[in-house]
Amino acid sequence: MNQQIKNKLAILPDQPGCYIMKDNTGTIIYIGKAKILKNRVRSYFTGGHDTKTEHLVSEIADFEYIVTESNIEALLLENNLIKENLPRYNIMLKDDKTYPFIKITNEKYPRLMITRKVLKDGAEYFGPYPDIGAANETKKILDRIFPLRKCGPHQKTPCLYYHLGQCLCPYAFNVDPAVYTKIVKEIKHFFNGGYKDVQQALQVQMDEAAKHMEFEKAAELRDQVNAIDTIMTQQKMTSTDLKDKDVFGYTVDKGWMCVQAFFIRQGRMIQRDASIFPFYKEEMDDFLTYVGQFYQKNEHFIPKEVLIPNDIDKNAVEALLDTKVLQPQRGQKKKLVALANKNAQVSLKEKFDLIERAQERTVGAVEKLGQALNVPTPVRIEAFDNSNTMGTDPVSAMVVFIDGKPSKKDYRKYKIKTVDGPDDYASMREVIYRRYSRALKEGSSLPDLILIDGGKGQVDVAKDVLENQLGVDIPIAGLAKDDKHKTSELLFGEDLHPVTLERSSTEFFLLQRIQDEVHRFAITFHRQLRSKNSFSSKLDDVTGLGPKRKKNLLKKFKSLKGIQQATIEELQEAGLPKKVAQTVMEELAPAKKEEENTTTKK
Repeated sequence: MNQQIKNKLAILPDQPGCYIMKDNTGTIIYIGKAKILKNRVRSYFTGGHDTKTEHLVSEIADFEYIVTESNIEALLLENNLIKENLPRYNIMLKDDKTYPFIKITNEKYPRLMITRKVLKDGAEYFGPYPDIGAANETKKILDRIFPLRKCGPHQKTPCLYYHLGQCLCPYAFNVDPAVYTKIVKEIKHFFNGGYKDVQQALQVQMDEAAKHMEFEKAAELRDQVNAIDTIMTQQKMTSTDLKDKDVFGYTVDKGWMCVQAFFIRQGRMIQRDASIFPFYKEEMDDFLTYVGQFYQKNEHFIPKEVLIPNDIDKNAVEALLDTKVLQPQRGQKKKLVALANKNAQVSLKEKFDLIERAQERTVGAVEKLGQALNVPTPVRIEAFDNSNTMGTDPVSAMVVFIDGKPSKKDYRKYKIKTVDGPDDYASMREVIYRRYSRALKEGSSLPDLILIDGGKGQVDVAKDVLENQLGVDIPIAGLAKDDKHKTSELLFGEDLHPVTLERSSTEFFLLQRIQDEVHRFAITFHRQLRSKNSFSSKLDDVTGLGPKRKKNLLKKFKSLKGIQQATIEELQEAGLPKKVAQTVMEELAPAKKEEENTTTKK
């Protein structure tokens, strides 16, 4: 804590307000509110905290505060400041999700649209929907039943949707706007629980079509009836009260908060949302901050009622939202809040369970691997593998795993420089020396464990380089494979004995992942190099063929085989002079003949 912060802490007022935390660059990193500024702000710099709060405090270089008349004023100011400054430590909706709505536009001839923003534009909005797929499905049904406009104002001839019975083409036929007013009224009735009336009307039309043996029309009407039924039954009936409402519940544990929201429209729960985030203040304060940000950030539709738990400050929520706020004491609404609380508990527990499982597969597996080898926990593991084809284009690759997870920014590729022919041991010697002599020279991180994709020979070579040439003591193990090229055993110790590991254990699974990853990385690099060399080497020797002409050939013919099969005229079309084209034909002909002979022998 610097002296400036100490001085400011000593003069903090005993009043409500907002505090603004800044880092050493002056950037706002956190904004909070307090009933008593002195108590709240001082609490950050005294006593013990969990890891995430310690991380926040470690970055605070200065703070400011704004005094307000009341706690509710502080809450409103906090929401405005967060929206304006977007501090990274504040509660933010991490995925920036906005829910889709179905919109009937406010136009002379209205259209049906899907949007994620509810604007004050005189249009009618229905939703939110669980996802864009549900909104599209509902819109598709409405389009088939209610022929709102699909075409633009310049459409003077019937559009495709007119022939499908889904558009009246009002600009082409000068349709009376009153017809559209009636259609809009029917759609609103549909959304307000009148979908059963629509189904019954469609059922009557279907029966009539069947009587007149119009079976295609009857089948289409039947599909519409079934589609409405499917959409409506997918939603769970939660209330006989048809008012639109949002229901909030929450829970906290281990410094994390989960807020669960149910969106109920026309008595049906059409969507639920669970947001999980770390919190740094009191539970109720962070809940209020979340609710304020939820409606501001998402431009979310504010329903006629919002239901909240009893331990939340109702007046504060009413100050945030221009709607009716309820804290139900009995009946179905109370059950909804209890259900939201229960779901919040389940979601938070699930998060912790998943974290534990992930840690078991990564950090836990690393710890168990260290125990099995009787070495300190190998936080950083580096693994090597060689790749070549009959000694040509030999390469090696290194992958790095930190805390049981790949650190791809630390991966390295090596072209073998000093080895002729297929000498796997010499290749490993070169790469190990290059990697760790450079690490020692630059003072960069050394691994806690080195894994060699290979047996005793490769491991002995790596040990010799480290111990006798570089004087480095790093544990080295070999990863041997079975005849199916799968990880079979871990070799370790002076005598490189097999280390007993359960095949179903997390540490064995970690070794498999590392071996598969280093093999993939090495062989991919080798294929890239081989492909490049096989193309370049044959063209490099052709007289008159420079880099630009080679590039044009590759662009047109895609491969060496394509060039070999081209005619002189086709080569000239690729930008080669006739003489150079003839040279290409002559000098690549032996390669072509050799390739044909090889194919014949096969």
